[in-house]
Amino acid sequence: MIRIRRLMLLALSSAAPLAAQATLPGYSSTASAAQRAVEADAIARPAPLSAMAHSRELSRDVHIAGTPAQARTRDYVLGQMKAWGLETSSRTYEVFLPHTTSIGVWRTAPDPLKLDLHEGPVPGDSLSQSLIEPVIANGTSGAGDATGQVVFVNYGLIEDYAQLDSMGVSVRGRIAVAKYGRSFRGIKAREAEKHGALALIIYSDPQDDGYVRGDVFPEGPMRPPQGVQRGSVFNGNGDPSTPGYPSLAGAKRIAAEAMAIPHIPVVPMSYKNASELLRGVRGARIPQGWQGGLPFRYHVGPGPVTARVLVQDDRVTNAYKQIFDTFGIVRGSELPNEMVIIGGHRDGWGPGAGDNVSGTVSVLEAARAVAEQLKAGKRPRRTIVFATWDAEEWGLVGSTEYVEDDSLRLARGAVAYLNQDGAAGGTAFGGGGSPSLRATLRDIAKLVPDPNGGTVYAAWRKAASLAADSLEPPMGDPGGGSDFAGFYNHLGIPIADWGFGGASGIYHSFYDDTKWMETFGDTEYKYHATAARIAAAMVLRLANADVLPYDYVEYARTMRRYLPALDRGLRAKSMGATSATLAQALDRMESAASAFAVARDAKLAAGAPSKAVRDATNAALLKVERALIRPEGLRTRPWMRNLIYAADEDNGYANMVFPSVNEAVRSGDAALAARELADLVARFDAATAAIVEATRRVGTP
Repeated sequence: MIRIRRLMLLALSSAAPLAAQATLPGYSSTASAAQRAVEADAIARPAPLSAMAHSRELSRDVHIAGTPAQARTRDYVLGQMKAWGLETSSRTYEVFLPHTTSIGVWRTAPDPLKLDLHEGPVPGDSLSQSLIEPVIANGTSGAGDATGQVVFVNYGLIEDYAQLDSMGVSVRGRIAVAKYGRSFRGIKAREAEKHGALALIIYSDPQDDGYVRGDVFPEGPMRPPQGVQRGSVFNGNGDPSTPGYPSLAGAKRIAAEAMAIPHIPVVPMSYKNASELLRGVRGARIPQGWQGGLPFRYHVGPGPVTARVLVQDDRVTNAYKQIFDTFGIVRGSELPNEMVIIGGHRDGWGPGAGDNVSGTVSVLEAARAVAEQLKAGKRPRRTIVFATWDAEEWGLVGSTEYVEDDSLRLARGAVAYLNQDGAAGGTAFGGGGSPSLRATLRDIAKLVPDPNGGTVYAAWRKAASLAADSLEPPMGDPGGGSDFAGFYNHLGIPIADWGFGGASGIYHSFYDDTKWMETFGDTEYKYHATAARIAAAMVLRLANADVLPYDYVEYARTMRRYLPALDRGLRAKSMGATSATLAQALDRMESAASAFAVARDAKLAAGAPSKAVRDATNAALLKVERALIRPEGLRTRPWMRNLIYAADEDNGYANMVFPSVNEAVRSGDAALAARELADLVARFDAATAAIVEATRRVGTP
């Protein structure tokens, strides 16, 4: 291991550009040199062999939230961190988590047939042959027994139901069959129930992630005919029985009938089984864009095929189950109440080698790197928390309960949350998050070697086919759908995430296992280790900075890029308003941020600031993005307080920028849109005031 680390340090010194020796944002020149050494040492520590050992252990069985197997992953993670010398703890929450007890789908006419809902083992995959496969309904599906004519609803989008209405086809009193994709499955369930369907079946069409896209597992990485995508259909965050507050002992619970969850049966299905229902459907001719990849012409129906869908669960006898969040903690030497948190969820719908054992492994290997530095006497200035979350797959439950439980402490002292979800399932790098942290992530990517040569940043640029040196690789916006939501959408804490991906059709299936990972994903676990190297450097960069290295110049410029689309929406609805006042607010923010950067760099050029200057400056900086949340939340979703990004409430996956304004625009309410624009301008000005305060503080002698 020592020899491997020496080789890694040698590679880092040769890969690091000259710019890497320059002063780091937020650091004095002396502190920058020391920090570069700390980061290089940490980057050298995560190892593929160690990552492989963690991955194989954590994915050796199916570990759905609320099961003994999932409790075992808690024990493994805590045991590893404790062995490395970290302070460890866990939190237990009792949450609404009904498990399927009985499930069935039958074609009742013509030619009655009971469908086998198992995925089943595949040749050459010993794990799939040895494990007990869960045959379950979608998470938080309603229970029931329904029979009716089959109607094909394409992807089950709002616009698909509008198309059906125009064709005179209704799902009321019938069984809807929808394709996975293009929206969150919970939106599909919501729309099916809203339109009167008795039950919903969701299947993965081969056109989206099956044989149309490539060879199927085990010959290739795509979804085989019997492959099933499981997943939750809950559109909210956290425990649905305690909306907006933590599921602690004695917490007030709302009845299941009143929860914002589906009340019809929702069942995931393979395209092999879906073909047994859809092949015989006739009725209206489908729009051309609705044709999928199965080898027959699709029709809408209704009928003549009829189906029966049965789902039973334990909500009457055992609705509430314990989930467990884990924490490995490194107390800061100077600023213990300021926290850098990195986390990933442990639960899955199968073995979960990619989703999300890979993210858990990244967190573990980063924790080991920092723990080894701790043993060598190098303690970070701020506290670092290495977290793993439970029940993410059921609606970000574990992380949301923690955020609601610890909201005051997090609001006061959380510097950033770094998320690892699907950290290594291929070789192509991607990253995103709050615009204020993007420059830091890019800089770290320039330091970390890519397993295929060069740096992660160079490979990222090459994949993006960037010609001009002035251009940067595109980065994703934090809409929703993973554990950063509580930190960002609810509390306004800056976030970042990253990972390596590739062609895959085993998402949320029984085949997301070691065999798939070691054949088609990260075959030698080099990218697991690389994700962890980025993680270790990121947490240390943020934990050790004299002045927090947020980039609010990039933040303002990123916001400005969204204005043309906003203006197009306002014109399309003939609202008579423009984004002019918002543009002016962003100009003020960028000007203030530029002035702050100059003042910060001047102060740090003269040496490390005094404790009083440092603390006052950072306290002001922590207020910047907190100013962009609204305590009462979005008009339609009060839990979502951040006014910059949110998942589209009518899609679930797609990101919506300036959601308070754009939701008003979409509703066609001109007066509301004007009020929301004015409110957003005021909040940007409050954020700018915090930057101005930071500038005043950092300039103090």
